[in-house]
Amino acid sequence: MKKISVIVPVYNSIDCLERCVASICAQTYRHLEILLIDDGSTDGTGELCERLAAEDVRIRTYHKKNGGASSARNVGLKLADGDFLGFVDSDDYIEPYVYEEMLRVLEAGEHSVVQISRDEVDETGNRLPDVCLPPEKEYFCDAETFIRELLLHRGDCSFCTKLFRREIFSGHCFPEGELNEDFRLLLELLQEISGIVILPQQGYHVVCRATSTTRTRTKDSFSRVFLDIVDNADRVQTLVDEKYPALHDCAVRFNLYQRLDYMLHVPVSQMKADNVFYINVKNYLRKHVTDTVKNPYLTKKNKIYLLLLAAAPRTVRKVHAGKMKIAGQTVDE
Repeated sequence: MKKISVIVPVYNSIDCLERCVASICAQTYRHLEILLIDDGSTDGTGELCERLAAEDVRIRTYHKKNGGASSARNVGLKLADGDFLGFVDSDDYIEPYVYEEMLRVLEAGEHSVVQISRDEVDETGNRLPDVCLPPEKEYFCDAETFIRELLLHRGDCSFCTKLFRREIFSGHCFPEGELNEDFRLLLELLQEISGIVILPQQGYHVVCRATSTTRTRTKDSFSRVFLDIVDNADRVQTLVDEKYPALHDCAVRFNLYQRLDYMLHVPVSQMKADNVFYINVKNYLRKHVTDTVKNPYLTKKNKIYLLLLAAAPRTVRKVHAGKMKIAGQTVDE
């Protein structure tokens, strides 16, 4: 039987790891190895990993110095000896059929990657609005179309919802020291494959936790993910212009949208002349006013915010913060 290696990066996940691992152990496809990569946990998670490994021979645990999720995944790639590779985040959990269904697709054809659909739930299990809408039926999405969907924020760039043939990672690894790392690596891989088979079942459950890496911030700091998404937008613009010219307008839209996201999250206290990153984003918006107005993929609301933020970013942010407070939502000031 073909073996699937499931890589789980783990850091201070003592309150949710058992549910995650139990959902992997319960897979109807039994020939798995489960690699728990403890990324320097300090809350007893490392000991929990060892206990879980003692309960199921398919589980292996590796402890390492803290280096981030990408670092842990890269260790998992080196340790894995399966024919296929899957990833699950320690916050999340999966339905029992997930790997059997995805393996069915990979063994039936010449495809290299298959994706199960996902949903989002809060910490108590309540369903949240879908971030990525599942298709009505199983279908093959060619690489260029998949990139287009990512640029329009309709695709799923997560590695956790996918199963890969092992050889696809030859010469590739997760970029360390970054957030939004899935997006960057997936773009690299998409250039080497024909596309991805997408399944309609929402078998992967993303648990949205208030204390997650990308949500934890204070008044005067915010997640570096908002810096990394801008850097990745620049990379994808270069890639599209070189290899996928038909997607040019989509890439321009993506660049503008990612910068809009940055401008709506950077604390007003950091919107100063000595913040080089902020100044570069502001200047980019001012240089691309025509693109903002003419781009067919931006909504009217997107365009209004982009034009206003290009003209008077600090004023717009203060007004925006006031509106959000009235609506009862948390914002950076």
